[in-house]
Amino acid sequence: MTQQATLSEPTLENPLAGKYLLFRLGAEEYGLEILKVREIIPMQALTTVPRTPPHVRGVLNLRGRVIPAIDLHLRFALEQPETTQPPVIVIVRVNDVEVGLIVDSVSEVLDVPGGDIEDTPSLGRQVDTSLILGLAKTSGRVTILLNVEKVLTAADVATAETIND
Repeated sequence: MTQQATLSEPTLENPLAGKYLLFRLGAEEYGLEILKVREIIPMQALTTVPRTPPHVRGVLNLRGRVIPAIDLHLRFALEQPETTQPPVIVIVRVNDVEVGLIVDSVSEVLDVPGGDIEDTPSLGRQVDTSLILGLAKTSGRVTILLNVEKVLTAADVATAETIND
């Protein structure tokens, strides 16, 4: 008896495959597309801007550019961890606007193959998962890959554009 070989259909490479900057918020690890990241800087003094949402912690002066700083703990409604390490600011460029994302720490740049990225699971109608690109399964851990365009609300981008003008 001969066994017939089955051919798997060719698949297109997952468009989410690529390099991601990994960072921590509390105990969780997240990733941002490296092409959106401009630079990483130590936390610095921020100037508070009146009438901005609570997650917009203020603005910073980075080599003559005024950049809004968004605290991802507040944006995601996460508790602030008790730590002695100062947070860092990841400067990202979204829709031609630079914004600083305040995170606990940055760990590495990871090359994630398409086969290691799972689609975002459905968590019910009450949970907005649009800010998640997918879930990367690497080295026995799961990393949440963020869609930085969705992490920043339209109001955040409008605030950044107003500040940058």
